[in-house]
Amino acid sequence: MTDAPNILLMCTDQQRWSALRAAGNDEIDTPNLDRLAGDGVLFEQCYVQNPVCSPSRASLMTSQYVPVHGLHANGVDLDPDADLFSKRLADAGYDCGLVGKLHLGACQGGRTEPRVDDGFRVFRWAHDPYPGSSENAYHRWLQVAHPDVYDRAIARRGEGSWDSVRTEAHYSRWVGNETVDFLTRSRRTDRPFFFVANFFDPHHGFGAPVEYVERYHAESLSRPTTYDGELDSKPDIQAEASKRSYAGHAKGFLEYSDEEVQDVRAAYYAMVTLVDDEVGRILDTLEGQGLAENTIVVFTSDHGEMLGDHQLMLKGPFMYDCAVRVPLLVRWPGVTEAGRRVEELVQWVDLGPTFLDAAGVDVPVGYQGRSLRPLLAGEDDAGWRDWALCTYRDSGHAYDPAVHVTMLRHGTLKYVVHHGDPATARTRDGELYDLATDPDELTNLWHDPEHAGDRLRLGELLLDVLVGAEDRSGARLADW
Repeated sequence: MTDAPNILLMCTDQQRWSALRAAGNDEIDTPNLDRLAGDGVLFEQCYVQNPVCSPSRASLMTSQYVPVHGLHANGVDLDPDADLFSKRLADAGYDCGLVGKLHLGACQGGRTEPRVDDGFRVFRWAHDPYPGSSENAYHRWLQVAHPDVYDRAIARRGEGSWDSVRTEAHYSRWVGNETVDFLTRSRRTDRPFFFVANFFDPHHGFGAPVEYVERYHAESLSRPTTYDGELDSKPDIQAEASKRSYAGHAKGFLEYSDEEVQDVRAAYYAMVTLVDDEVGRILDTLEGQGLAENTIVVFTSDHGEMLGDHQLMLKGPFMYDCAVRVPLLVRWPGVTEAGRRVEELVQWVDLGPTFLDAAGVDVPVGYQGRSLRPLLAGEDDAGWRDWALCTYRDSGHAYDPAVHVTMLRHGTLKYVVHHGDPATARTRDGELYDLATDPDELTNLWHDPEHAGDRLRLGELLLDVLVGAEDRSGARLADW
């Protein structure tokens, strides 16, 4: 086991695919992530299994689609008997640790997230930087290391007072510090490690230390991708969410001025750049400790952020690439070729099997993802799946009536069903985009007679995919 590779997983919260210079965005400054992409493999089409936090993170940790693992919405606890890949690694001899957010259970109102059997020996949990659970490890550290910052933020209350604290006291810096501490001091050196560095940014409330915000000029950044009247051809829930986000619980796009939207975009980029600096510190620590040549490094995010595109903010029942396509960078010494880009459709359920494969651990029959090793190694894998599945089951703040959405990405087409009766009292509708000719997903072809054949074909394929994604892992003991 001592020859097995270490695994370092770095994950942000709410980082869209395009918030990365290596993805072609020359407005954002991400030199360390670009370095990681240049040293390893960049997956150009990685899709998460749900556009909000908890269901997506449960799909990562269980390698199961949302209807199978059952954590269908934020505020729902994962089954305590869930089979997490981190526990499998721990059982195989890995020293496992985590810092930051996990979100496999309800956390609102000061709740402490219930732990399942996750295998983490080191567990420095803090759901977010805001006041809440007494078990928030970031707050415990802040009270000791920067008591003036803690007292001032508590006195000011609002979320913004925590998002924009000075850099050395920021949540992202704390995650970097704890990761460096694990690599240099608290890991067990007699066994390989699996460590998760879960950053909270670039999650709203859209704030960052002053020196990072000042690196961006809001007025010079590109404007949201949309046009007047775009939502007229989209399902009604989008116009509803444009007025008020989160089923009425948060500010909607139409409540922002143009200047405010640009300020949000600048702050979002600033948050990513702060995370990038911490990634740089962590990568340098790996090098300094002589660990880089035997450590698989992965960077990704749990879902995206609308950021004003399509006249929408935050996240919710949206299946645009802004919301469900995320960065995925992998450096695996001896396996990945530096600077490669992979175009195949991959999914978050594939990460767990990849880690188990790297560790030489059998992948459980109940896991629904596949190891990415063949794609990472540049091997010919003609049998790789050509679809990606994402489901939203009233997964964010609850709507009335409930909103249920299913996305199938296949080839260059994206097929999105907004379900109706009997799933919900809402009217059935949908979206269809040809990403080859409309990569920004501005033109909805769902009601276009010329694309009726595509709708029928993809609807049939979706039924097959849903059957293929059912849980049939129970052992059959006899014919009857």
